[in-house]
Amino acid sequence: MESTLNKVIISCAVTGSVHTPSMSPYLPLTPDDIALQSIEAAEAGAAILHLHARNPADGSPTADPKVFDQFVPRIKAATDAVINITTGGSTRMTLEERLAYPLQAKPEMCSLNMGSMNFSIHPAANKIQEWRHGWEKPYIEGMEDLIFRNTFRDIKHILKRLGEDCGTRFEFECYDVGHLYNLAHFVDEGLVQGPLFIQSIFGILGGLGPDPENLYVMKSTADRLFGRDGYRFSVLGAGRHQMSLLTMGAVMGGNVRVGLEDSLYLGKGQLAHSCADQVRKIRRILEELSLEVATPAEARTMLDLKGAHAVAF
Repeated sequence: MESTLNKVIISCAVTGSVHTPSMSPYLPLTPDDIALQSIEAAEAGAAILHLHARNPADGSPTADPKVFDQFVPRIKAATDAVINITTGGSTRMTLEERLAYPLQAKPEMCSLNMGSMNFSIHPAANKIQEWRHGWEKPYIEGMEDLIFRNTFRDIKHILKRLGEDCGTRFEFECYDVGHLYNLAHFVDEGLVQGPLFIQSIFGILGGLGPDPENLYVMKSTADRLFGRDGYRFSVLGAGRHQMSLLTMGAVMGGNVRVGLEDSLYLGKGQLAHSCADQVRKIRRILEELSLEVATPAEARTMLDLKGAHAVAF
C-alpha cells in the first residue's frame, strides 16, 4: 500500500445528540456555532466532519432537514473536508426522521451504528446542579430506559437506500465485538463492499469499556473477519478516555476521532473551548509520534468516496 494511504485520518464529531447545553458553554448548538466550529476543525486538520443538528432555540437534538440546510452548505463552501451526516440522530428519533436529511443530501459518508443497544449517560444527570433548559434533565435521565434501535432490517434498509441508491459510504460505528460480526454478516450478504471504515467506540455505558485490552480485542477481531487490508480502523474514546485511547489506536495503525460529541474536555478538568482544540491536540500527538495526518483528498482515496462534487448540497 502506498505511503500516502497510510496516513492517519482525523475525524471530528462536532456536536452529537448526547451532551446537553448545561454540560458545557462551548458545545455548538446553533447553525452558526456548528458551521464555525466545523470550519475551524477542518482548518486544524480534520479530514472528516461528522455532523448532527440542534434546535437553535434550545439546543435539543433535531433531525429537521431545514436546520441541517442552515449549516451543511456553508461548511462545504468553506472547506474541502468530507461531510459525514449521522443516521443515528438520537434514541428518540424514528428511522424515517434519522434518514430524512441524508436521503436529501446524499453525502459522501454517513455514520451507521451496527446494532441495537443500550446507550446511556444517565449517571451524568447527578453531576448537573443547574439546567439551562427544561428538556435536558428528563432527556438525560430518560436514557436509562431507552434502547438505540438499529435492527438487521433497519441496517439493510440504510445500506440499500443510502449506500446502493445514493453512493454514500459509511463510518460503521461498532460499540462491541458483536457489532463487528453484524458487519461481517452484511459483507457476506454482499450488501457492503470494502474498503470498510470501522469506528470502534469505547467508554459508552452499554458498550465496550475503555480498557486498553478492549482496543486490541476489537482490532484483532476485525483483522480476522475482514483481513488487515480489507478495512480502515478508527478509534473513538468517550469522555476522559479520548486522547489516551486515540494515541494507542494510532500507534496500532488506526485512525482517530475527536470532537465535542465524544468528549467535552481537552484535559483533566479542562473544558475544550472548541472542537478545533481537540483536533490540534491529537494532531500534535500524532506528529510527535512521526505519524502523518491525511488531507481530505487523501481520506477520499483511502476510503474510496465518491467525491464532494457528487453530493446534492
